[in-house]
Amino acid sequence: MFVTRWRLFRVQGIPLNIDAGWLIILALVSWTLSNFLREIVPGLNGSRYWILGLITALTFFVCIVLHELGHALMARRLGIPIRGITLFLFGGVAELEKEPKSAAGEFIMAIAGPVVSAVLAGLFWLAGAFGAEADWQPIVLAMLSYLSVINLFLLVFNLVPAFPLDGGRVFRSFLWGAIGNFRRATHWAAMVGQAFAWFLMGLGLLNLFAGHFFGGIWLGLIGLYLNRAAQASYQQVVAREVLQGEPIAQFMNPNPVVVPPAVDLYHWVEDYVFRFHDKTYPVASNGKLEGVIATRDLSQFPRSEWDLHTVGEAMERDLEPISIRPNADGLQALEQMKRCGSSRLMVTENGTLKGMVSLKDLLKFLQLKLELAGEPE
Repeated sequence: MFVTRWRLFRVQGIPLNIDAGWLIILALVSWTLSNFLREIVPGLNGSRYWILGLITALTFFVCIVLHELGHALMARRLGIPIRGITLFLFGGVAELEKEPKSAAGEFIMAIAGPVVSAVLAGLFWLAGAFGAEADWQPIVLAMLSYLSVINLFLLVFNLVPAFPLDGGRVFRSFLWGAIGNFRRATHWAAMVGQAFAWFLMGLGLLNLFAGHFFGGIWLGLIGLYLNRAAQASYQQVVAREVLQGEPIAQFMNPNPVVVPPAVDLYHWVEDYVFRFHDKTYPVASNGKLEGVIATRDLSQFPRSEWDLHTVGEAMERDLEPISIRPNADGLQALEQMKRCGSSRLMVTENGTLKGMVSLKDLLKFLQLKLELAGEPE
């Protein structure tokens, strides 16, 4: 989902990240708010509107972080590991390592975020009401009014029963509890989510025809994102269900191409990379895995010196993140690939290379299982 993101800090031990796309929406919201404040409270210095617009926008994004933190803390109480919270172009998301174990857990975790937004909307409204009685400056009251309304909008929008919005997760929890099948519940919740996404895209198209260019484009982009997110969420659930309990021995490559550490880099490229067309290779001697070499490791050495350096010099020696035991299942392999950011894992036992499993292997196995099983009714 995210192309470039930066780690800011941790909140309650949970990493907070921002995606590059968030800078775009921060600028747009700040610009919109500066114009809004200029219309509501005219007569101030122009730069002051921009500063107050930026402050209000940043406060709004703090509210989004608190909304997602509600999900994350509740998920952690339910025993679900959290990778982090990320702010991106379309808002924020709490990244869960796995799904809840029960329909009740799903409901509690899903509703936690909207509850936070409801509390925030109420607090900003109360602050505005108090400020009006205390004769606070109109610009401050306008900012508080906006923050109350936008949190209320965030609450209402997220409660739409369209997966993977919070309301869609609540809807899935009810389906899950009623039919007792998590995959089928996700399938129907995702279908509703896609229908809502198409509704937003259609609404965006109507706005374009009506001359509301920015609003039309924005609604269309949100619809496209929700449609893709609904599809991806369902596919992720299917992948987890299909791969869990399936030993990686069924789909790993038991005889991967192995490179000896003494081969020089020039001959590794000529005899291995150009011949087998892979980017990553295990490095082993007498069956013992010593390291892994990837084409990116060549950047350490000038091309003219490739024949002067060996694979053993260039290889990566930290094997723990990319090693997996033979008795692990496909779901463990998939989750480990996500954690380490690698599409290949070395299957090892007591330091001995038993094979290699790739994301391509997992996807082929997944596709085959789905073709044989069919989609849920």
